[in-house]
Amino acid sequence: MASRGKLVFVTGAARSGKSFFAEKMAADLEGKVSYIATCVPGDDEMVDRVARHQARRPVNWQTIEEAFNPVGVIKELDEPGHIFLLDCLTLLVSNLMLQTEIELGEEQLLQKIIELAKVSRESAAHIIIVSNEVGWGIVPGDPLSRLYRDIIGRANQIIASYADEAYITIAGIPIELKALTKGM
Repeated sequence: MASRGKLVFVTGAARSGKSFFAEKMAADLEGKVSYIATCVPGDDEMVDRVARHQARRPVNWQTIEEAFNPVGVIKELDEPGHIFLLDCLTLLVSNLMLQTEIELGEEQLLQKIIELAKVSRESAAHIIIVSNEVGWGIVPGDPLSRLYRDIIGRANQIIASYADEAYITIAGIPIELKALTKGM
């Protein structure tokens, strides 16, 4: 069996430092980094956020904008020594939920997350997936927002269950939730 990379899951609240931590982790690994950006900026403020994210990344990193199918990117470019940083799972789920061409039910959407988890787990490359913890606030006031919160919770659980390592960031401090065990 060919050796595989490592799947790392990084989660946390908005502005908790999760992306910065994941970027540092990717930079510290030796290899080519491909940053899979799932954001589709819909307004000027988001365009500005994306620009700030891009400005802090090393210039030698490849940015791949893929709002719907990161699995295809990973499969196409997978090789030992490659590092993929997917930022973020939360926006990927939002993109899939709001696609107008096809309506995915909750279970179909979660099947796409399971596929992402499996492909990432078996990849020869190292994969770092960033997501938000969205269920710690108040119960959303409308059905779509509640469904989104619930799907993100399940999607995070799926990725974490396949991950070799998992971290949560709080106030810029990463806290290890799950570590790669010896013998893997």
